[in-house]
Amino acid sequence: MKRLLSLLFSLVLGLSLCLTGCSASGTLTGNYRDDTLALVNTLREAIDLSQDSPDRAQAQSEARQMLNDFASRYRRDSSIAKLNSYTTMRTAVNALAGHYASYPNRPVPQKLRNRLEQEFNQVEVALKRGA
Repeated sequence: MKRLLSLLFSLVLGLSLCLTGCSASGTLTGNYRDDTLALVNTLREAIDLSQDSPDRAQAQSEARQMLNDFASRYRRDSSIAKLNSYTTMRTAVNALAGHYASYPNRPVPQKLRNRLEQEFNQVEVALKRGA
């Protein structure tokens, strides 16, 4: 009986580890439009925080994680890769990821902020059109 209980426990533990390890990330839903709008909002919040804000590090960390999740989820989907909203979003994501990689402790420069805001607006307009 003890051996059977031990076997059952290890089987349940193994299945739970397998299922949680194979699940998708919690930040993205799988709906491209909703995920893109959520990413735009998260990035805007992270960019707009002041240098001395106590939530700045956490917001940047969340933004980086969401950038990585977005890129890994949608870069190989050929139906999405052709959309104008996706190519514009990837341009913005690459610019911001490059800044975070090169200058992790510096605020986003105003010139880059302006460019990102313009690209975010283009993405939102393209998503409204369905492109």
